[in-house]
Amino acid sequence: MSKREGQNGNEGKQALQLMKRILIHLRGAMDEFLRPLGVTTAQFQMLRAIQNAPGSSGAQLARECYVTPQTAQGLIRHLENGGFIVRGKDRANDRIVTASVTPAGERLLEKAEKTALELQAQLWVGISAGEAQKLNDLLSKCLRNLGEEPASNGH
Repeated sequence: MSKREGQNGNEGKQALQLMKRILIHLRGAMDEFLRPLGVTTAQFQMLRAIQNAPGSSGAQLARECYVTPQTAQGLIRHLENGGFIVRGKDRANDRIVTASVTPAGERLLEKAEKTALELQAQLWVGISAGEAQKLNDLLSKCLRNLGEEPASNGH
């Protein structure tokens, strides 16, 4: 065991476990809210990605949502079947299928965003902006340590 592992080993492991538990809890709460609306958290995230970048290809959306292209296609297919998006052909390359959000998708996003914000607010109760910034700085450093630049767009 290196000196670095010895210094942060147990604390680092506990931090990873806590982060995972937080993410699992948030996802479970969001899935419970979304279930009656006919979508999962992953589908909601895909819908949000489509809203943020209409006309994106499936491959671009897969990268944005951190899923495989095959998974992205399944999510997109479900959203299309539910009437939340419409698909079309890219103007420059007709082999690329694009997607855009329908009015029904916009209504779903509006409802789901409110719940997501409520869950986030609940998560941060009792934590100051300075403490949250320190956590952001630490997590960004962890991403850099793994060779990935932290996302600058809030994801």
